Amino acid sequence: MTCQQLAEELKRIATTQVSDITRAVKEGQKSIALNEVRDMARRLELLAEAFDPKPAAEAAEAAEGAQAA
Repeated sequence: MTCQQLAEELKRIATTQVSDITRAVKEGQKSIALNEVRDMARRLELLAEAFDPKPAAEAAEAAEGAQAA
């Protein structure tokens, strides 16, 4: 994925999710707005992992180590 493609994907995610969040807030639907925020975070995390999967693997190892202790 090129820098241009990455920029377009980030813009698409942000535009879509922020639009959904704004709509939910205006309609007074807090739980839907929170779900949209969580969905945006999940999508951004997946995109970040696609570029650099190592930090995600290290975080998983750290979480496993903390549970074992």
